[in-house]
Amino acid sequence: MTDILCAGHANWDVTLQVDRLPQPDDEARITGRRQSGGGSAANAAAVLAQLQVDTALLGSVGRDERGQEIRRELTDLGVETGLLEAVTAETTTKYLIVDQAGEVLMLGNKGANERFDIDSGASETLGDVEHLHLTSQRPDTALELARRAAERGVSVSFDPGRRVADQEYEPVLERTDLLFVTEREFESIGRESRPGQTVVVKRGERGAQLRDGGVETHSGFDADVVDTAGAGDAFAGGFLATRRHRSAADALAVANACGAVAVQSLGARTRLSWDDIDALLADSA
Repeated sequence: MTDILCAGHANWDVTLQVDRLPQPDDEARITGRRQSGGGSAANAAAVLAQLQVDTALLGSVGRDERGQEIRRELTDLGVETGLLEAVTAETTTKYLIVDQAGEVLMLGNKGANERFDIDSGASETLGDVEHLHLTSQRPDTALELARRAAERGVSVSFDPGRRVADQEYEPVLERTDLLFVTEREFESIGRESRPGQTVVVKRGERGAQLRDGGVETHSGFDADVVDTAGAGDAFAGGFLATRRHRSAADALAVANACGAVAVQSLGARTRLSWDDIDALLADSA
């Protein structure tokens, strides 16, 4: 049985570290470069698998070298990729420009990452998972997945991402048991949690808050920030991995620790283990 099914984007990321983010008609100097798999659903799945959670990914990549590399990388990390479709389109590529403070500017093409077919095995898989984690994708696809999950008694989390205000996600939000948002995203959707819904507000270097009638807060960890890309996905993966068997307070602590590990290296695909997380938790005790 799969513990968690992640559904959404699987991208190829080209990350450029620069001395500063350029202004119009300006030029910045490249100080570092990395290429790897990315995409919010794939990033969260990678973290979950590294934290020893049986995890599958529902998404799509192109039938090209980058798509093949994404599949190999995720498989090597322990993610089940049987629902990662290869489609006739270029694998979506994101270009991330990161300044010395870790702030990110992102560019991307549409590519293959929203072309997966939820009727090609997802329904059967949903009957054999404990939890569905949705990330940024077409609103109609996310809604249908959430609806099918509810029919099977499968809990749903949703991390809609920075474009939440531009998408028609409200019907999906209404079917979400656990919502991950940044402070900016929380303000943009202008809503508190509905009855029975838990909202986790990611606050960057100031930690995070969990709202489910009351408020649980964790102040975060000190970290030398290199790149903030993927930190929110690592946060969600850490929270989901922990909340299955431990308290909300423990889940917030582990999630913040995963985010702290993520920001200390270039690129959105975070490499970590329970040893890394436990060491960080012990140092802060």
